[in-house]
Amino acid sequence: MKKNFRTGIALLMLSVLVSSCKEQVAENYEEAVEATEAVDTASAAQKSIVSSSAAREDSKSNRKFIRTADIKFKVKDVAKSTYVIEDATSKFGGFVTYTDLKSDILEKDETKVSQDSTLITTKYAVTNEITIRVPNRQLDTVIKTIAKQIDFLDYRIIKADDVSLKLLSNQLAQKRGETSEKRLEKAIDSKGKKLDNVIEAEDKLDAKKENKDQAKLENLSLNDQVNFSTISLSIYQNQTVRQEMIPNEKSINAYRPNIGLQIWDSIKTGWFMLEAIIAFVFQLWGIILLGFLGWFGYKKFLKK
Repeated sequence: MKKNFRTGIALLMLSVLVSSCKEQVAENYEEAVEATEAVDTASAAQKSIVSSSAAREDSKSNRKFIRTADIKFKVKDVAKSTYVIEDATSKFGGFVTYTDLKSDILEKDETKVSQDSTLITTKYAVTNEITIRVPNRQLDTVIKTIAKQIDFLDYRIIKADDVSLKLLSNQLAQKRGETSEKRLEKAIDSKGKKLDNVIEAEDKLDAKKENKDQAKLENLSLNDQVNFSTISLSIYQNQTVRQEMIPNEKSINAYRPNIGLQIWDSIKTGWFMLEAIIAFVFQLWGIILLGFLGWFGYKKFLKK
């Protein structure tokens, strides 16, 4: 009877423990799902705010806009995102005008792990400054494509400058210049007789032609900026750590000969020096002979 009672209590406690574990697992799962959803929502929000109505072209409007975008954001891999952005630019009819992909070394340590090896630890940051130009009608599409690479958005600035009046002003200036140029050419041909008058009129004509050409070139530049929008991108990734094991260079002491060999080399060097001295002395045999004859003559004749 007691045995059955104990068994029942044990089963009851086990069922309570299992139920508690299930509830804890369910709570942890729900928390993990909520955290994941929060991250996904934040990421989606980061990417959605990149787009802007300033980047969209209204086909029904007669206004002319110069659209530019300046965006800085973090990516998971700068090199891979750079290739994606360049491919998207080419796909939508644009082109890359500038790219500066580089690794900036933040810290570098060398740790000697053994007599023969050294561990080099390098901390660096990879960044890229990119400037691309895309057709005006594709600006919003390209920006949305780039947004897929965003891990964290620092800022995005999109401008749409209306240059319709500036284009019209340049066109009117061109027409006035053409009319004035024709009248001045006609006056030179019909009334210009004196050389001084002709030269002065020609200078005025050249100045008017230059003003007309300047207005034309400015209009061409504005139209180019209207037709192709400019996007400036600054992308970066988390700090990266790279470790590399390299062999140590042997010290010069490792190549020194042993003491016995050094002694033998010293003996040989001393012998060579002795040979050199003896050879040098024999080179002076003429002086020695003259000295000996002088000494012999002194002893035999002068001393007597």
